Amino acid sequence: MTGLRERKKARTHATISEAAIALFLEHGFDQVSVAQVAEVAEVSKRTVFAYFPAKEDLVIHRFADHEDEPARVVRARPPGADPLEALRDHFLQGLRDRDPVTGLNDLPQILAFTRMVHETPALRTRAGSFQEGSGRMLAQALQDTARVPALTARLAAAHMVSTHWLLSMDNFRALDGGRSADERYPQAVADAEHAFTLLTEGLARHL
Repeated sequence: MTGLRERKKARTHATISEAAIALFLEHGFDQVSVAQVAEVAEVSKRTVFAYFPAKEDLVIHRFADHEDEPARVVRARPPGADPLEALRDHFLQGLRDRDPVTGLNDLPQILAFTRMVHETPALRTRAGSFQEGSGRMLAQALQDTARVPALTARLAAAHMVSTHWLLSMDNFRALDGGRSADERYPQAVADAEHAFTLLTEGLARHL
């Protein structure tokens, strides 16, 4: 019974999310009300808020799986492995896989979604909160696994998360400007290598 209930909840969550994103991309985030989302998803407005406490959550929840990703990568690295190297290798693998979180995915819907987030003030603000949360979790992972002081971990995490965000945004802007993911890929790799080299040179003695 529990499994069936959870599957039903997951389907409702997905239905609401898909209806919202489709409406937002077609009409604009600020032009669509929660009531309209509820109508298209064929649920009540109260149900929408039960799954998504704020309108922005209808969009930002798509980042949720990635918020703790840097921390998970650091915690999962082999004993003795360098955390920066683990994050670098993970980002490069994401580029190869055209993972949207790297900014290197030229599917029209992905580009439109990312553009909407960065052109909508309320969504930009929530994306910033997501970035802060990612930094906090990464800092804790560094503190736990690299055994560095809290301030060192926080500063290192801030640099790492900001670097990831900057690289991703550069890739997105290149694709949004008309380049394909395949065309951008060599420069995306070169930029990532350069960025992580700078991080390593600056942080190597502390991690």
